[in-house]
Amino acid sequence: MKKLTLFFFALLFVSLFGINSNSYAQSGPVLYLCESYGDNGEVGISDRFTTGYLTVMVKCSYELGLSAVSIQFDKYDCNTGTFKYYSKFNYNVKPDMKYIFFEGKDLNFKTPGIYRVFLLDEFGKTVTSGLVEIISK
Repeated sequence: MKKLTLFFFALLFVSLFGINSNSYAQSGPVLYLCESYGDNGEVGISDRFTTGYLTVMVKCSYELGLSAVSIQFDKYDCNTGTFKYYSKFNYNVKPDMKYIFFEGKDLNFKTPGIYRVFLLDEFGKTVTSGLVEIISK
C-alpha cells in the first residue's frame, strides 16, 4: 500500500508541474568542419580530416547577434589527458547571420591530433564548439 501511495504522489507531482514534452537534440548553434565552401555549398563534411586547411561552419536557426568573434583550437594532450590552447583567430561577422563559414590561411591544422574548435563571442564566451580528428596525409 505504501508503494502504491508513493506512486500516485509521484504521478500527481508530474501532472501538476508537467514535463516538457519538447526535446531537441540541438537547440542552439552547431559548429562543424568541411574541406571547403563554394558555389555548391559545403564540400567534404566530416569529423576526421588529414592535416591542412579546413573550413569551419556555424549554422543556427536564429540570428546569432554577433559582430566580433574568434575561432579557437585546443589540442588534446595525450600525456595529461587534457586539452591545451593551440591557436586563435579573430573575425568580424554581421549580427543578422545564421549561417557562417570561416576559412583561409589561418585555419591550418598542421599536426595530427584531436582538436576542440570553438566559436567565441567578443568577450571570449563559447557560442558553440565541436571536435575534429586530424590524421597524417
